[in-house]
Amino acid sequence: MRRASALASIALAVLVAACDPATKDNRAETSRAFPTPDRPVSELGSNAFSNERDREERREATTVMDLARVQAGMSVADIGAGEGYYTVRLAERVTAKGRVLAQDIDGDALRRLGARVEADRLDNVSIKPGGEDDPKLPERSFDRVFLVHMYHEVAEPYAFAWRLWPALKPGGKIVVVDMDRSTDRHGIPPALLICELEAVGFHLEEFHRKPELAGYYAQFVAAETRPEPGAIRPCRLKTAKGAGATSALKGN
Repeated sequence: MRRASALASIALAVLVAACDPATKDNRAETSRAFPTPDRPVSELGSNAFSNERDREERREATTVMDLARVQAGMSVADIGAGEGYYTVRLAERVTAKGRVLAQDIDGDALRRLGARVEADRLDNVSIKPGGEDDPKLPERSFDRVFLVHMYHEVAEPYAFAWRLWPALKPGGKIVVVDMDRSTDRHGIPPALLICELEAVGFHLEEFHRKPELAGYYAQFVAAETRPEPGAIRPCRLKTAKGAGATSALKGN
């Protein structure tokens, strides 16, 4: 689906509104140069997300990897990898010629994932802890970066996504899979997702709604440049009158 038709299919408006200065309060020092997000954040959910057998029966990972055109020899990152539902399947898809970096901020989940990787003898998988506002990925290293059912838990989306931008190889893509519901209910409205990622230097390339995903698939590419943190125009939330829908408003 081309970008124009994808945007037309999203029943959420993206409008323009004035922005306010970032509030610094109790934010981490590494986030204070970025705008304050105007949205609630879901509590960290189960790293298993849902029963892995159910996800496999729906062919969730296969559907996502097919949409993302993951091929042998690629270098991919699984951010918020949890216990590895995507990690192990990505490792098989990219083959021994490729590489998978699994990242999470949950140390216990990474230890369990490490045991799984070792038991399955996945020599093409590396595991690395990340930060809440920084995925800590090496620059120009990845053909695909996957954010599956985790972006809504990111408390500092502008800092986090801005620091993703350098990690892509030329032609690399960011893949987000999430649910179309409010961010405090373990999802994110597509318009808000698109607004936040475009604010830091990405462009929406593809958008799909698929029952296999229990949500939607959004694919982004990096713009030629990214704005400096202080120049990022933040997205603001408001409820559309009479529609009950959430709109994302981009600041000036």
